[in-house]
Amino acid sequence: MPKHSATPFLRRKSTMAAGAAGVVLTVGAGLTLSQASAGQAVPRLPAANAAFDYQIGGAYTPPRGVKVISRDRSAQPAAGLYNICYVNAFQAQPDALGWWQKNHPDLVLRDSAKRPVLDEDWGEALLDTSTADKRTRLAKVVGEWIKGCARSGFQAVEPDNLDSFSRSGNRLTPSHNVAFAELLADRAHAEGLAIGQKNTAEVLSDRTKIGFDFAVAEQCGQYNECGDFAKAYANRVFVIEYENAGYDRACSAWGSKLAIVQRDLDVSAAGSRGYRYRAC
Repeated sequence: MPKHSATPFLRRKSTMAAGAAGVVLTVGAGLTLSQASAGQAVPRLPAANAAFDYQIGGAYTPPRGVKVISRDRSAQPAAGLYNICYVNAFQAQPDALGWWQKNHPDLVLRDSAKRPVLDEDWGEALLDTSTADKRTRLAKVVGEWIKGCARSGFQAVEPDNLDSFSRSGNRLTPSHNVAFAELLADRAHAEGLAIGQKNTAEVLSDRTKIGFDFAVAEQCGQYNECGDFAKAYANRVFVIEYENAGYDRACSAWGSKLAIVQRDLDVSAAGSRGYRYRAC
């Protein structure tokens, strides 16, 4: 998730465990013409400005009227709704680092002392997307999670931490993560899922190349990015704000066009202390 140095406020992360030559034509949800002609199903997209809830910190009965929901990949989708599956694709959940170290130690990004490079705000090790071989191997692991989302009944996936390059100490670049995201989009579409761009406005120009179908944007009101996402995705953008000022700004400018909610930073389940949900 993007961290803006101008403010200490952090975008929330899941707390749950773990054509002609040279021309790319798209058909429906980010699929290329060749993919569609090969018989690959076109994923169903979420409706723009559909009432939304963001439940990556714990599943609960959605508020009345909600049509689209995002939940962690370990949760079950909500019956009758459009369900987006949250996957931490570019970083390792803190309690999963041991698994990565044991099974795929070289896929964890490391510093000069061979220590994992961490997103210190969330205690998460960055995954190493720096080479084509590593991206291919990472995509096999994360691809199985995406397959699991499809088997569970989700309609879409949102792979988080596309912006991990910004916390890598220049060990990763945007192009590394864009290339990895392409592999994830291919896998999602192969499984019949749509795929959402999670934050990272700086790579919006690569959205068609990657194959993203919609966006999930945290704090775009806070950081004046909602318009960029709205233009790129024809208003098919699901916004989460955490601060009152960001929520008010987003609702004032985009409330009639985008699905916007305010959640508590812990993205708590309803009934929990600190739970907050409102929508405009």
